[in-house]
Amino acid sequence: MTSLDIQISVEADNWPSEDELFKLTSRVLDPAVDFLKSEEKQPFPRTPTELSLVFTDDASIREINAEWREKDKPTNVLSFPAYPLEPGSMPGPMLGDIVIARETVEREALDLDKSFEDHLTHLLVHGFLHLFGYDHMDAEEAEEMEGLETRILAKLGLSDPYAGQEPL
Repeated sequence: MTSLDIQISVEADNWPSEDELFKLTSRVLDPAVDFLKSEEKQPFPRTPTELSLVFTDDASIREINAEWREKDKPTNVLSFPAYPLEPGSMPGPMLGDIVIARETVEREALDLDKSFEDHLTHLLVHGFLHLFGYDHMDAEEAEEMEGLETRILAKLGLSDPYAGQEPL
């Protein structure tokens, strides 16, 4: 039984269908859940916790970023936990929302010389970890979070997205 009840909303053009996005997100997040359970001893409720994924565009995410983070610019991914959660704490019936902007993901993938799907995979993992209380506000937090991302991505057959960089 899966630990997530994934709800998908496509709110902009040029995204794959909801079915395709569901398959992709399940291929990414189910192993991320397994990793957190086995490697980080992250507990999960007996019934699946709800995760909302919103696939949108730069204009929409810019508005959200301005309203919630006071940053009037588009960004690649935003995460909104349903409830504050510390790493290792039990999530509630609703985990939270992850919002991803198509144009920014495309630009970054090109700049990084990665496929769109590989970069989207990384951002899904990144946003997912934020919902569990991981962050990168200082070097120590960034090192921990980026280390988890790298290990989860390795399980998915992807290389270290932070190779050669200092923690954010």
